[in-house]
Amino acid sequence: MGKKHKPEVITFKVDADLLEAMRGIPNRSQFIRSALLAALGGGCPLCGGTGVLTPKQKEHWDAFARDHELAECEECHEIHVVCANRPGAGPHAEMTS
Repeated sequence: MGKKHKPEVITFKVDADLLEAMRGIPNRSQFIRSALLAALGGGCPLCGGTGVLTPKQKEHWDAFARDHELAECEECHEIHVVCANRPGAGPHAEMTS
């Protein structure tokens, strides 16, 4: 079983204007992580990275979830969606053939 990696600390410099703009953000670390993931294409395709579904998105999710569930990957320990029709499918399945 794999071990989760310890998070690393990354620091960077900002100019005075950016520092002032970020001053009112309650959790700057989480904000920066979310912004970086969104910029790198890692934002949730359903909610757009907001973490909240609209009522119509929730209806679509509920329909989708009837044949899908969330599970922890045994290889990398990340949470992912598993299709009831293809339970073994995933990015690690091809690597272990």
